[in-house]
Amino acid sequence: MKVISILGSGSWGIALAIHLAKLGNKIQMWSYLEEEKDMINNERKCKFLPNVELPEGIVATTSFEEAIKESDFIIHVTPSKVTRETVKQYKKYVDNQPIVICSKGFEKETLYTLDEVIQEEMPNTKIAVLSGPSHAEEVSIAIPTLLVVASKHDELLKLVQDTFMCDKMRIYTSRDVKGVELGGALKNIIAFCVGVSVGLGLGDNTFAALVTRGLSEISRLGIELGGQKETIYGLSGLGDLIVTCLSDHSRNRRAGILIGKGKSLEETRKEVGMVIESIDNIEVAHELGRIHNIEMPIVDAVYGILYKGLKPEEAVDVLMNRKKKDED
Repeated sequence: MKVISILGSGSWGIALAIHLAKLGNKIQMWSYLEEEKDMINNERKCKFLPNVELPEGIVATTSFEEAIKESDFIIHVTPSKVTRETVKQYKKYVDNQPIVICSKGFEKETLYTLDEVIQEEMPNTKIAVLSGPSHAEEVSIAIPTLLVVASKHDELLKLVQDTFMCDKMRIYTSRDVKGVELGGALKNIIAFCVGVSVGLGLGDNTFAALVTRGLSEISRLGIELGGQKETIYGLSGLGDLIVTCLSDHSRNRRAGILIGKGKSLEETRKEVGMVIESIDNIEVAHELGRIHNIEMPIVDAVYGILYKGLKPEEAVDVLMNRKKKDED
């Protein structure tokens, strides 16, 4: 049995807590809101996964100190946009525990991936990134899932693999931290764009084209930023892209559908009711493409829809009427 800190009690944090508690581990979970903590402790429920009952071994607190003390390692699973702020609050309680990042996205102000943010705040801390095609709704009810963990530290790779792996979850290891981070962050943007096409009533042809050409954009930028092509085309890139583009569980796809149907950004945020990482990270992806001179027409089209007043129907015309070129 291990004592594991999970910082963040959203749907993914809860799903991981359920999985690890069922394997016999003790979970010390940090909740941002008192009401979420009380629901976990008293009702054994999570508002984001209302049909799942939490097993024994999960205790929630709003105190970082209580969540982190005497734990074997920390799982960081807060929204990307508050990662640095959150780390600044809890780093004083960390006593050599490694951190496993299970959030996906960028820091808007610096264009950093989340491992870069945490490493800057805690330079002596060992970090891993866990990602792959995995909806909380399915992990929480033990549907077979495959993930990849990436780290520069072999002992941390072994720790995560040994702790998480069972007949319902298979864990692969990688040393390509950057590739795993970028695949998880960028796929949400493509899934949002797929959602827009669904909202517009477009068909399977369009869906397949967006997924395929979207993967090309992810690959170009990911490799430019230091990721490996094999990683981008693996579980944390292609695998996560497929599940996020296809599934009704995907809040990014759902948000895109609402925008495609004519909802405003604020209306979309309100209706989805949870963090929409694609919307929070589209500006970063657009800026990274510009800085590195990477052609990313799908990302640019979504950026135009959200921030430049481009109508979804007009974005389709822009993409379809680009100049002739070879496939790359």
